[in-house]
Amino acid sequence: MSLPADILHRVTRVLDKGAIRRWGRAADAAASLDLHQLKGLRSNARALRRRIDRLIHVADGRLALPLIEANAIRAPLHSDWSYRPELWRGPLSPPGYAAVETKTRIGDEATIFHDCAISELTLRQLRNTREDDLAPFGVRMDVFRFDGSFLSLVVDLPHAAVDGLRKRHLVRLDMIVELEKPLELFARLNIKHGPNSEQIVREIPLGPGVLTAEFDLAYTDMNEKRIERAWIDLIFEGPEMNQIIIRDLTLSRRPRAEL
Repeated sequence: MSLPADILHRVTRVLDKGAIRRWGRAADAAASLDLHQLKGLRSNARALRRRIDRLIHVADGRLALPLIEANAIRAPLHSDWSYRPELWRGPLSPPGYAAVETKTRIGDEATIFHDCAISELTLRQLRNTREDDLAPFGVRMDVFRFDGSFLSLVVDLPHAAVDGLRKRHLVRLDMIVELEKPLELFARLNIKHGPNSEQIVREIPLGPGVLTAEFDLAYTDMNEKRIERAWIDLIFEGPEMNQIIIRDLTLSRRPRAEL
């Protein structure tokens, strides 16, 4: 027999308050617990934190300004897949990094790469609050002295991006970028199929509004039956003494019209 909704809600609130008090007492006692007890308590706390962080990520993303669905995307007509990576979709923890080292992982999908001997690069996720923003979050990179030869932000794509991917597909990248001063910006689509990888590079012309790059897979040697994964490299040429804000980034794909 199921409980009425109002009673179930009250019971849940009581249980939640009990759990909060219990963890509060555990935190107060942590300094005096023996190491065996403390080790078990830490494992439980970490498991709980992962679930709490996941809930906060989704809740903050949905409740953030602009008050729209984080998956709202202006995809081209006939698109069969579209996606906004998590860096622009919901809040990450931590929200920022200073003196960012190469191969720094940002959330579950993004990674920074560079070859600087001394990093003077900071990265921070920020809230979008403009009325015309579709993405709840953006990302800002501040680059000071830059003694390396390359800087790239790599975004791993989900399995859905390559599920059913064919050589007749066009993959499209849309970005909204703000720069303190102009630089050269390139996007490289990477598709791993078996032991090989296909790479398509496009320069992204700078300008106001949405910046777009399209990747036509018809000109690749991609083995459609062995596709494993895909990722995007955003490559910034000459980023020294610049502030780069990527307000939004979305990807989509659509089949090319039959001739």
